[in-house]
Amino acid sequence: MPVLGRPEQLLELIGGLLAGVMYSLVAIGFVLIYKASGVFNFAQG
Repeated sequence: MPVLGRPEQLLELIGGLLAGVMYSLVAIGFVLIYKASGVFNFAQG
């Protein structure tokens, strides 16, 4: 039985990857602002 045998599994995989990408982009934004200014700014966005 293949790991990605059904289309639903593929959609769940893609959704999970996209959620991870969004979290990583937010984290990179926090790191860039902190490294540039030395202040941890929650008001970005």
